[in-house]
Amino acid sequence: MEQLNRVNSLIISQQKHWGEILSSFEMKNKYVIFDELGNELFFAGEEKSSFLSRLFLKSSRAFEIIIIDKQGTKLLKLKRPFKFLFHELTVLDSSDRIIGKIKWKFAFFKRLYTIFDQNGFEIMELEGPFFKPWTFNIIKHGVEQGKIVKRWSGTMKEMFTNADNFGISFPPDSDLNAKSILLGAVFLIDFVHFEYR
Repeated sequence: MEQLNRVNSLIISQQKHWGEILSSFEMKNKYVIFDELGNELFFAGEEKSSFLSRLFLKSSRAFEIIIIDKQGTKLLKLKRPFKFLFHELTVLDSSDRIIGKIKWKFAFFKRLYTIFDQNGFEIMELEGPFFKPWTFNIIKHGVEQGKIVKRWSGTMKEMFTNADNFGISFPPDSDLNAKSILLGAVFLIDFVHFEYR
């Protein structure tokens, strides 16, 4: 996790599946995580989701995503329960200890998530403005200090798959736990707002 501690921003790229292109069936999501210079740092893969849950529950399905380094060492586990509304995600370390949670918060005319630390204290919010559907601002102490942004993946990829690319810039004083929780938030945002329903 030392690599995550050293970076100020990341690029998360969902890998396209030829099975989705050819069959239109949702496959387990896989991602590559790069630093700002384009160096591969981590890999992430969806686990414990069945074909039927992907077929019928689509983006509302429960899942676990495991984040590993290039040597295959497990770094983080992301757990999401099945929910149609009030989406949430728990971020756990390699020993399955809770690092923090992300919870959807009801708000008119914007998408709002609250970030909690391992003790349940609110430490940040993610705010998606109504007129910027691909952007989530990271708000800390009432001030925007970072961003999660969905990036254009290219015409063919956007048309034939639900593979997405995201950039995240962390607040300047983020520690390793805060960065881990915000990285987890990217995957929840992808499922809730950008996966096919």
